[in-house]
Amino acid sequence: MMKERTKVHGMLRSRIVGVAIGSLVGLVGTAAGSVVADFEDLSLAPESFNNGSDGAGGFVSHGASFNNTFTDFGGGFTGWSGWSYSNITDNTTPGFSNQYSAIAGQGVGSSSNYGVAFGFDPGDVMIDLAPSSVPQSMFITNTTYAYFDMLDGSAFSKQFGGATGDDPDFLLLTVTGLNALGAVVGTVDFYLADYRFADNSQDYLVDSWTEVDVSSLGGATALSFGLTGSDLGAFGLNTPAYFAVDNLRTVPEPTTLVLLMIGGAAALRRRRRP
Repeated sequence: MMKERTKVHGMLRSRIVGVAIGSLVGLVGTAAGSVVADFEDLSLAPESFNNGSDGAGGFVSHGASFNNTFTDFGGGFTGWSGWSYSNITDNTTPGFSNQYSAIAGQGVGSSSNYGVAFGFDPGDVMIDLAPSSVPQSMFITNTTYAYFDMLDGSAFSKQFGGATGDDPDFLLLTVTGLNALGAVVGTVDFYLADYRFADNSQDYLVDSWTEVDVSSLGGATALSFGLTGSDLGAFGLNTPAYFAVDNLRTVPEPTTLVLLMIGGAAALRRRRRP
């Protein structure tokens, strides 16, 4: 009888501890919440953009740092790479002059601001995450400039699918998670355009904000972005190397306090009543 009673008490104690651990983690997660870098904390005049001409070398939205390299070549010629942020709504005008517009015409959820990225080489487009944060998701779409170049072609790039629609063209964005030592922790692929299907009706060109799950990149302290595609020339990618991002969501890493309390609860579970 004593053994049975001890067994029952042990089972009850294990259940109580398990519930306590689950409740504790849930409460901490709820209290800490997720953080969304939505660019709305950055000031812009209506129908404008910031491309780094202020020489700041980047900007921060809700703890996430976005890199920028701006170069003034003189004579009115400038260039930039990395990140800009924008609230341009013109999603109908093709060409380089409209390089700061997202094809969606606005941010996620009808918000104003969003990020625009441009870069050819590894390391051109980077996000340094806030300390002790874990990436979860982000919304991605094409820029208006890249979208119409792929849809119709231009003097510098081809029409995706070709004249018949049968050419297996694509534009692939790869998000690479890097840890504090710069080592790769994982990658996530997202096709901004994919014309490789045998059935041409399945071909697509992204024209709206699409949520992309990057939670597999846990352990990353930075995200690196790279574009590869089918339209290549002597100098690499002919397709404009642009894309747009909004609402990068991160969550806090488990705190030391939670880990200690879970460890203590686990130790309590192993105890036996004399």
